[in-house]
Amino acid sequence: MSFPLNTYVCGVFFSFLATLLTGYLWRRWCLRIGLVDEPGHRKIHQEPIPLAGGFAVLTGLMIPIVSASLLLLLRSSKGKIGTALFGMIDFLAPNATELLQHGLARRSVQLAGIFIGAIGIVVVGWLDDLRELRPRTKFLGQLLVAAIVAASGVRITLFVHHPFFHYIITILWILTLINAFNFMDNMNGLCAGLAAVAAWYFGLIAAADAQYLVGLIAFLTFGAVLGFLPFNFPRARVFLGDAGSHLLGYLMAVLAILPHFYTQRHPRHWAVFIPLLVLAVPLADLVWVVILRTRIGLPFYMGDNNHLSHRLVRLGLSPVQAVLSIWLMAALLGGLAFLLN
Repeated sequence: MSFPLNTYVCGVFFSFLATLLTGYLWRRWCLRIGLVDEPGHRKIHQEPIPLAGGFAVLTGLMIPIVSASLLLLLRSSKGKIGTALFGMIDFLAPNATELLQHGLARRSVQLAGIFIGAIGIVVVGWLDDLRELRPRTKFLGQLLVAAIVAASGVRITLFVHHPFFHYIITILWILTLINAFNFMDNMNGLCAGLAAVAAWYFGLIAAADAQYLVGLIAFLTFGAVLGFLPFNFPRARVFLGDAGSHLLGYLMAVLAILPHFYTQRHPRHWAVFIPLLVLAVPLADLVWVVILRTRIGLPFYMGDNNHLSHRLVRLGLSPVQAVLSIWLMAALLGGLAFLLN
C-alpha cells in the first residue's frame, strides 16, 4: 500500500497557509506587547521589528496536525460529518487515512514528546527574547527539552547499542542543532531558508524510503517555514527571535533523528553522513565560530561578525546575495545526501 503524493502536497500547502495567515496576527500581537528587536549595537534595522517568527512557525505546524487529528477522531466515531469528509479525502488521497492511523498509533508517544518539546523550546526562546536569559539558564532550558524528547523514544541508535549512549548522543545532537541555527540567525532569511532546505530534503529522503509519517512531518515543517519567509526575506518585517531560531534548530535535529537511515533493507554504515550533509552548512558555521572565539579568548556564545554570511559580505556580496549563496550551498549538499540515500 503506497502513500499518496497528494497528501504531502496538501501538507505543504496547508502549513504554508497557516503560517502566512497567523503570521500577521502574531506580528500585531508582538507590536502590541512590545516583543520587538530594537535597533542599535550591530543591528542594521532602523525601527523595532516584531519577534513573531517562532510563534508563526509553531502555529503553522500545529494547526494542520491538530486539524488532521480531529478529522481522524471524527472518522473513528463514524458520524455523518466524519464519513462525508473522509469520503472526499479518500477520493483525493486513497489509503492515506489508514496509513496515517497506523503510523500515529505506532509513534504516538514519540509524537507527543516532539510536540511538547516544540512548545517547550519556543517558551525558552520567548523568555530569552523577553528578558535575555543568562547563558546557563537558557542552556538548562534547552537541556530539559532535549531530555524530554529523548525520553519519549526519539533517539539516535546508530552503531552503539547501549541505552545510555543513545540518550547522551541524542541530547548532545539536539543541543548542537538548536545552537547552530541560533548562531545562523544573523541575516534576513538565512536561518529560515536553511531550515526550509533541510526540511525539504528530509521529507524527500523519508518519502523515497516509504517512511510516510516522517516524510509528512518534514513536509509540514517545510511548508510552515516557507510561509514565514515572506515576512523575513529580503526585507524583514518579522524576525525569528530566539523563539524562532531555537524552534527551527530543534525541528531540524528531530527530523534528522526520525528517519531510519540504517535499516535491514538498506544496511549502510555510512548512513550517518546523510543528515550531516543535509545540515552541513549550519554545523560547519557553528564549529568555525566556536573555534575562532575560543582562540581569541571570547565566550563561544558571544555574537560577532565572523559567520560565513558576514565573510561573504566582506568579500563583496550584498546581504541578499550572501544569503542566496548559502542557500544554494545547502541545497547542493542536500542534493548529494539525497543521491547517497
